[in-house]
Amino acid sequence: MRRRAIILAAALLVGGAAAALLISRGGKESAPHTTSTGRTTRPSPRPKPKPRPRPSRFSWPVYGFDAARTHAAPPLALHPPFRKLWTVHGDWSLIEFPPVLEHGRLFLGTNHGLVLAVQALSGRVLWHRQFAGCVAASPAVGDGVVYLGFMDPPPCTGTEPSFVAALEARTGRTLWRFRAGVVETPPLLAGGRVYFGSWDHRVYAVDARTGRLAWSFATGDRVKAGVALADGTIFAASYDGRLYALDARSGRLRWSAGGGGLGGLYATPSVEHGRVFVGSTDGRVYAFAARTGVPLWATATGSFVYSPAALSGGTAYVGSYDHRLYALSQATGAIRWTFDAGAPISGAPTVLDRLVYFSTCGSCSSYESNPRARRTFAVDAHTGRLVWRFPDGEYSPVIADRERVYLTGYTAVYGLVPR
Repeated sequence: MRRRAIILAAALLVGGAAAALLISRGGKESAPHTTSTGRTTRPSPRPKPKPRPRPSRFSWPVYGFDAARTHAAPPLALHPPFRKLWTVHGDWSLIEFPPVLEHGRLFLGTNHGLVLAVQALSGRVLWHRQFAGCVAASPAVGDGVVYLGFMDPPPCTGTEPSFVAALEARTGRTLWRFRAGVVETPPLLAGGRVYFGSWDHRVYAVDARTGRLAWSFATGDRVKAGVALADGTIFAASYDGRLYALDARSGRLRWSAGGGGLGGLYATPSVEHGRVFVGSTDGRVYAFAARTGVPLWATATGSFVYSPAALSGGTAYVGSYDHRLYALSQATGAIRWTFDAGAPISGAPTVLDRLVYFSTCGSCSSYESNPRARRTFAVDAHTGRLVWRFPDGEYSPVIADRERVYLTGYTAVYGLVPR
């Protein structure tokens, strides 16, 4: 700026200009100029630059919104119907889990290993990274770092060991990798550590800054679900049919529950009001006392329950492969209402502004496949009445900030605003 001012002033002196030119960082006007007719004019003032929209400070840092995986956000005043602002297609492969959000940026991955950072306001892709392994879960984000788990390369059969990676949120640069078995779980970032499970039958805690192992715990089978955290306890579900409660600092076992006829636990646990809720492949939803592991109730649905429970207002909302969304009393497991969506429900619902959002699967079941079934619904949380629907979806559909809703379809993410 200073060099420009010197050159410009020299040019004016050579030309014999009588007026002094004032240049400052504040952008002040130049002196008046007298024309040949004697009329005094001033140059037009510089247009003020338009203020850049500030990114929302609201964050959605982990799958399920919070460490307890309640899948319920505080009031955001975002109500359907919605208008579509933008659409982002990754690499046209399945986006299995929703993105996370920090500082106005969305972070997500695809089944073909493409990782994207997207500007929430415009849908512009800020950076992308291509990895060899599948991304089959949401990342976690915090303090400018994105954490992702990877399965083996497509078709993601779980035949090769894999890793968790930490990426710089601003650029996508890899900060560290931690080698483990197949990682299908959404990482949980809390207290300076990253917690996740693996198909190698272990739950891990690693240092979020360095990627060094803090502890690991062996379960009886694969850990496909994410872990939840409440009151210093990590809750992890395993395909051995057991729910494990581990000390978050040491990894020491506090209790385990289930086993036997409980069925494989694929759903990520959810925790609220001293209870842990988890769905099972045996078609039931279970509740346990968070402090002791004592079984509290079990409620049967008509098929597999891969869906985690969304928790709000004393109700647990959970989907089943029997095509129904269930609203269950958190205290007793009693069914308050059901909604028949006409297709399997595999992903977690999201509770947002007294509505429950969920998607139906077009291809997540080997028993039935129908691409036209890929839809997203919003129903009244109190009554189950249908309020809105969207013609795309597959697993867990919706996250939000204070300005927009971000909906995950089969191969695309949509930015939506109320009409």
